[in-house]
Amino acid sequence: MGHGGSGVAAGGFSGVSSLIQSRFRSRTEHSLDDKGRLNFPTRFREVMRQSGSQTLMVAPWKSHLRAYPVAEWEALETKLLSEGGSQAGIASFVRYVVGGVVECALDRQGRILLPADLRLDAGLTRDVVLTGMIDWVEIWDRDAWYAETRATRDSFDRHEASLSRLGIF
Repeated sequence: MGHGGSGVAAGGFSGVSSLIQSRFRSRTEHSLDDKGRLNFPTRFREVMRQSGSQTLMVAPWKSHLRAYPVAEWEALETKLLSEGGSQAGIASFVRYVVGGVVECALDRQGRILLPADLRLDAGLTRDVVLTGMIDWVEIWDRDAWYAETRATRDSFDRHEASLSRLGIF
């Protein structure tokens, strides 16, 4: 083991703490204010700071919203451009998701304004849950998030084969 209790062998990974901080992880509950502003959690703002951007690309995604740092969103668009043409039905996906995306800049208080049409599309009420998904953040209506989580927990064994192939389970 390296010095300082980092658990990293000499010549191993450097900057492990920055790797840990550069991903969206965990979940948090928040309330939208009357204008539809959402307090973006400090730990998520730190990921944004490390990415060099204070702007999120917020897109509709079926039953919730996805908030991407600009670089991650651009990677998604690039993948759609380079590989999307060979996928059936991709035009309707692009129409819905890319056509519905909104740039949302963090204000001085660390909030983003979620436009009314996006809130309506995702069924967001006042109480929401933000879930870190490593490269993006999901924004769910609290009741819908709890229902989704219960369904996932109740069918957890569905994921065993995929996780096993990844060497996780």
